[in-house]
Amino acid sequence: MDGKTYNVLFLCTGNSARSIMAEAIMNRVDGFRAFSAGSQPKGAPHPMTLDLLRGLDIDTSFARSKSWEEFGAEGAPELDFVFTVCDDAAGEACPVWPGQPMTAHWGVPDPAAVEGSEAERRLAFSEAYRMLNARITAFASLPLASIDSLSLQGRLDDIGHKDRQESA
Repeated sequence: MDGKTYNVLFLCTGNSARSIMAEAIMNRVDGFRAFSAGSQPKGAPHPMTLDLLRGLDIDTSFARSKSWEEFGAEGAPELDFVFTVCDDAAGEACPVWPGQPMTAHWGVPDPAAVEGSEAERRLAFSEAYRMLNARITAFASLPLASIDSLSLQGRLDDIGHKDRQESA
């Protein structure tokens, strides 16, 4: 890396599961500072999100469900990247982000929407985490300081299709 710390925002509608998982994963990678938010925050992280993260020895004291408006306001961190991780947020009109960050859609199925046994629901949370971890690992391995914007945008978009390509 080039010594710069990149600010990354993960967006979802409710900011209770996927975006919080992504924030936790990204904040474990050197050279990045991650945040999460939602267009219609649920008010609290999903309990299974917190259980999963704690089970992976990830401190959850950071986790809170918050509005994306915090990151478009005066004094908010300047963002380098903004990723939507759910289909609902991808189609919504996002605020104008200070600094014109690069954006991409990395849709992941909503584990909070899964119905079934507790084991099936926990499996959905684990699968969402796995998908996000794979995408964030691929993103963090990119040569961000030396790649041109057009190539970088293409790679960010490709990462969003990573699991679909592997399962096809």
